[in-house]
Amino acid sequence: MMVTTHALVGLLVALPLAVLAPDHATTVLAAGVVGGITPDLDVLATHRKTFHLPIYGTIAAGIALVLALAVPTAATFAVLAFLLAAALHNAGDIVSCGLGARPWHNRSERSVYDHYRGRWIPPRRWIRYDGAPEDLALAVGIAVPSLALLEWHWQLLATLLLGVSVVYTGARKRLEDIARWAVRFLPAWARQYVPERYVTR
Repeated sequence: MMVTTHALVGLLVALPLAVLAPDHATTVLAAGVVGGITPDLDVLATHRKTFHLPIYGTIAAGIALVLALAVPTAATFAVLAFLLAAALHNAGDIVSCGLGARPWHNRSERSVYDHYRGRWIPPRRWIRYDGAPEDLALAVGIAVPSLALLEWHWQLLATLLLGVSVVYTGARKRLEDIARWAVRFLPAWARQYVPERYVTR
């Protein structure tokens, strides 16, 4: 799934919590968006393994739910929104494609690493690849409640996320070619940090 879809899921998850705690809506909604995005920061380490925690993340979200019900404060609601969004990020990647730059060709059987069992969970491929038309359709559907119910600045964020989603979907199958072209304009010192497949010879 696209990172924008994950962010919109985080916004959706946080929405009912923000309704329950309207005085802290901004904190709770921001926590949901950040939680939806955070697992993908492991793209800088081992993607879908370092920060993707399908079992432990779900357990943590369950504990946060109990805590928020027992002690309903801005902090517990924000933690709950963050952890629920992160847990749903894992689920979204499992029902999506496997790892690889071209998942429509690559039949990788690695979706998310299960640290509890010490193995990779195979992808379900309900969404064929990040940026697939069905990924965009899901993002649009998930965004509707936020666009209908939230204040203008959150509506603007949801609209921007959808805009990025549309552009990404349109360009998805050309991204490697675009990246190889763009890398030529990077200074030499920066190219050493670019994955080998993007460096043109």
